[in-house]
Parts: sequence; structure tokens; C-alpha cells
Amino acid sequence: MTKVILVLSDALRYDVAKENMGFLGHLVEKKLASLYKITGELPSMSRPMYETIHTGLPSSEHGVVANSIVRLSTQPNIFRSVKEAGKVTAAAAYYWYSELYNRMPYDHIDDKETDDELLNIQHGRFYTEDEYPDVELFASAAHLVRKFSPDYLLLHPMGMDYYGETYGSDTKEYRNHAIYQDSKLAPLLMEWRELGYTVFVTGDHGINVDGGHGGTTHQQRTVPFFVIQPNGQGRGEVDESVSHMQIAPTVLNLLDIPLPSTMKQPPLSF
Repeated sequence: MTKVILVLSDALRYDVAKENMGFLGHLVEKKLASLYKITGELPSMSRPMYETIHTGLPSSEHGVVANSIVRLSTQPNIFRSVKEAGKVTAAAAYYWYSELYNRMPYDHIDDKETDDELLNIQHGRFYTEDEYPDVELFASAAHLVRKFSPDYLLLHPMGMDYYGETYGSDTKEYRNHAIYQDSKLAPLLMEWRELGYTVFVTGDHGINVDGGHGGTTHQQRTVPFFVIQPNGQGRGEVDESVSHMQIAPTVLNLLDIPLPSTMKQPPLSF
């Protein structure tokens, strides 16, 4: 059994991550980490994929089929399963996560910082502006780890999505922000590995040259899945694809929590 951190970088495309995230690339090159490819579920939109990643279900089954669907999750999910197992959950994330797993409508004051063991996300630090600085969010996540030692932490920065939608994917702004995220994550990844965490770094969807996503092209769907294990062992670049729907069962399996019957995809083995 281990603890898990999921770094879900919004709109982090596979090719851009592979070519520009140098420290993660170093870990993969030295086989201190593994890199898989995910062809994302559809639609390649944020709120549906947040729910798919955390429930292990396609959008047609969990019902969050568009960003305009604003309601609490109705399905077993990572946060609820971890809380019900008596373990600790935390998130530094966009406020849509609070609306999916804690309560809604989101209250900009009361829900911004939550510490309540009765909530699915027991320790939450939420933001509402897409341009909220990633480095500040990373600090919030690191503080949650040091203060509460959560069994499951979600870190969800919006920077790649903001720069991608503003400038398009084939721009220095989008590519350079991948370099920036990598450099700010690097020391945290090493700290978390030393604390015994398995860390996943992935994206919910990609983005195209026009700054759009939601469709079926590989630019909008293909995202990385980096695996950093506390034992420092990895497989390098792995020539196989995995599914967004395998993330939830994999997290619960690592936490030694029985899988809900709704999670039908097999957990990954590293």
C-alpha cells in the first residue's frame, strides 16, 4: 500500500509534455519513471473528463456530458471511496472539483479553503480564475502534503489550458509553460517520492492549434501518463496505451481500497 498524488495538468498534450518537460523526461530516460500514452475519452472537455478520471466511467454513463452540467457526482469516485475507507483526501484544484465532489453551488468565500472530515475532499484549496498562478497552487498542494499527509491528493493546475486556449498549442507561450510547470514540479516530485508517494502526472485533454478542445483529433485527445514510484523504479517510455478509465481503479488499488462495482477497467500494474 502506498499514498498517491495525481497531478492533473489541464490541457497537457502528450507531445508537448514529452518534448518540453525536461525533468520528467530525465526520470523517464534514466528509468526512474515510466511514460505511457493516453488517448483520452470523449468529449475532450474538462468537467466530463474530471468525472471520468475520478469515477472510471465514460461520460455517457456518469452523465457529466458537457462543461455546462453543474451538479454533484452521482457515482462512486476516488474521493468518496478514500474517505469511506477512513483515509484522508485533499485537493488543490479548480472550483469545479468542489462542485463535483463536495457541495454546490460553490461559495467563493466558504468553499475556497475547506478542512472538514465529513466532505469527500476533506482538505480543499480551490481557485476560480483560469489564470490563477500555477506556482501558488503548487505551494498550496505542498502545504497540504506537509500538514495533513493525505492518502490521496489531487493537484490540478490550469496554466496549460489557459495558455493553450489564449494563444493556441503551436506557440511559445504554450510550450514554455510546459517547461515552467516541469521546473516548478521537479523539487516537489522528489520530496513526495521521499515521503512514500506514488505520483502520476497526466492531462484531462489536449488542445489544438486554434486553442480549442472538445473534439476527436489526436491533438485534442492524446495526453501523457507519467508514473513516479517511491522505490525509484520505472520502465522508461512504455510502448503501450492506457485509458483515463484505468486511473481511478489504479489509485484505489494502490491504496488497498476495494474497487466499486462500477469501476470495470483493470488497475494498472507497474
